[in-house]
Amino acid sequence: MQDVLILGAGIVGISTGIHLLKRGRSVTLVDKNQPGRETSYGNAGIIQREGVRPHAFPRDLHTLMQVGLHLSTAARYEPMALPRIAPPLLKYWWASSPDHYKQVVQSYAPLIARSIDTHAELIAEAGPDAERLISKKGWYLVFRTLEKLQREAAKAGEDRARFNIHHEVVDWAGLKALEPSLIGGLAGGIHWTDPWTVTDPGGLVTEYFKLFEKLGGTFVSGEASGLTQDGGTWQTRVGGTLHTAKQAVIALGPWAPEVLDKLGYRLPLFVKRGYHMHYKPAEGAALNHLLLDAEVGYVLAPMARGIRLTTGAEFNLRDAAPTPIQLGKAEAAAKEVFPLGERVDPQPWKGARPCTPDMMPIISKAPKHEGLYAGIGHAHHGFTLGPATGELLAQMMTGEATAIDVKPFRMERFLGS
Repeated sequence: MQDVLILGAGIVGISTGIHLLKRGRSVTLVDKNQPGRETSYGNAGIIQREGVRPHAFPRDLHTLMQVGLHLSTAARYEPMALPRIAPPLLKYWWASSPDHYKQVVQSYAPLIARSIDTHAELIAEAGPDAERLISKKGWYLVFRTLEKLQREAAKAGEDRARFNIHHEVVDWAGLKALEPSLIGGLAGGIHWTDPWTVTDPGGLVTEYFKLFEKLGGTFVSGEASGLTQDGGTWQTRVGGTLHTAKQAVIALGPWAPEVLDKLGYRLPLFVKRGYHMHYKPAEGAALNHLLLDAEVGYVLAPMARGIRLTTGAEFNLRDAAPTPIQLGKAEAAAKEVFPLGERVDPQPWKGARPCTPDMMPIISKAPKHEGLYAGIGHAHHGFTLGPATGELLAQMMTGEATAIDVKPFRMERFLGS
């Protein structure tokens, strides 16, 4: 019998396993897919130290009309999915009210502040192959209108004063000097200087997994048959083999409800789906920095496979057929500012971000069971917060004082207790 059984080998599960192994616990990690091949793989590759403001539900009429009429590139919904996803989305809308959102930011900021430090620790321990994937040049939030750039720059100034997050404002001439291949259409941008970017997010998670194995962790490939408790023991079956442990962690991302529901934890989770595609630059062009087109809602990121274009949020059922409409809109918009060439991938990648209505993850002991923990619901910041979440879970599970206050992330906030 192991000390800990972890379901889910994304960045949260792997990071949790590493931190537990470093504290002397034996760990078995279970996943039906290869480690880091799902949500941890397909993101924009930013360790978002600046991301103290999680993505709120839009409340201005113009944006709501754009989304409602399917005119927005940043967000899209599937009408047939609304009966299933409407209840948590209504809670998301309520939690995005100005007063409540201020509280969210205040609770969220200390967690984001752990992002660079916890990644840096794992990168150093993983070694040179991990370090080669990291760029410490920050990234650029770019704008097409001066008015919106100035408005966001004012917020950035507030964040610097409150949360010690650094930035520089650049005009179009400054952007063009940094990125000579830009075509036009931009007023300027905000250079967030604290974050790190990654040229292969899935590759970095693979290096973390190698560290997990180096430290003595066990990986079991196969679909777990759920999770049950027998006395003081947690157990699951994978391919007919029973695996047991004293403690268990659910780190299954968008698949977490399949296990949690059966254990009596019906949480208001939903997914935001997203797509990416890699491109060659047009002949003679190059992209040196990650750019997020704030007024349209897509990212262009220089990656090992080419220039990765990632879309905004699609509100749909997790397993519904792909509808890469946003990708087409984003591609057209991106070509207005940068000369993208031919597509590299045979088809778009699709993933699902696991979300909570209050925009904050669940990093928590399960209140109805001894020895059961969860690290889920990180929305757009799963890649950023995986190592910080793993650190906090390991501290909770071994009785250490946690690096930050974990009360805002307790599961109980959704269970009426």
